[in-house]
Amino acid sequence: MLFSTIPSEAIAYLPFPQSGAAEELRARRKVGLDLSCAGISLSHIPVLLPEVLDALAVRPGGLYLDGTFGAGGYTRAMLEAGGSVIALDRDPTAIAGGAALAAEFPDRLKLIEARFGELDRHAGGLDGVALDIGVSSMQLDQAERGFSLRFDAPLDMRMSGEGRSAADILAESSETELADIFYHLGEERASRRLARAIVNDRESEPFVSTLQLAGLVARVAPAPPNERTHPATRVFQALRIAVNDELGELARGLAAAERALKPGGRLAVVTFHSLEDRIVKQFFAKRSGRGRSVSRLLPGEPVPQAPSFRVGSGQPVAPGEAEIAANARARSAKLRFAERLDAPAFEEAR
Repeated sequence: MLFSTIPSEAIAYLPFPQSGAAEELRARRKVGLDLSCAGISLSHIPVLLPEVLDALAVRPGGLYLDGTFGAGGYTRAMLEAGGSVIALDRDPTAIAGGAALAAEFPDRLKLIEARFGELDRHAGGLDGVALDIGVSSMQLDQAERGFSLRFDAPLDMRMSGEGRSAADILAESSETELADIFYHLGEERASRRLARAIVNDRESEPFVSTLQLAGLVARVAPAPPNERTHPATRVFQALRIAVNDELGELARGLAAAERALKPGGRLAVVTFHSLEDRIVKQFFAKRSGRGRSVSRLLPGEPVPQAPSFRVGSGQPVAPGEAEIAANARARSAKLRFAERLDAPAFEEAR
């Protein structure tokens, strides 16, 4: 197998070759052309698209899984490169919106309403898995979903439309629970002050709308002078992550991809904030054996599992100035990727 001469306890971070599938997209970006010429919707531009195609090494005849279908940007690009795609999304509106693309590629695209944390139940022997973590531009643009601060809408934030909404969490959680959500999932420094104010105010009027919550945050913890980001941004992020169990789903999705990829298959993950990126970074570090040495084991200490991934060099990959100028959502994006080795999936994955 490729790189089989490298000791397992010191798997190298080596570069992956670029795929021809991404060359035209990258060239268009360099000269300032938009991606609509390549069949990509301008209202939902997939982030780091050429880089994701390179990381996956998409080729004709390959079988790929897009775990976060959204508006279909990554899926379309993989199909255009000749691959067959199984596309998942927990959001039923995203799956319904993919009908036209499925009709365009009837023999090479299968759409499934499912969470990517269970992707190995729907596919195996994959050549590549792409995961674009977090809320999609499409969901942000749908006012009634309650994801965005731009609209006055119900405090929902459920990607699947099932389970507790953001309004339910604000109504039912204790002050300590709310403070923990804001601090750990939103990295909000004023978490305790905000939780106390919410618990106090909900006694007279429950929180049911986005602007109602945003107004409380602006009043209790206003943004510093010259701060362009709305002060409620971190609170909204924290609630969205809690409603959809996004970090738990990410951990399950990484492990499921490990089980579903065949040797030589690629896993590419795009994250949008430090909490997500930290989980992906730690997963790849552990699965690649980084920092471990069999020669340094203590007497009686069990030999660690053989690495299941080889991690490419030059990571994380961040968007360039041209992409950020064309798509503001790309500003915080990071791409990490790795190649599946032939060792068994880690036993603790389930």
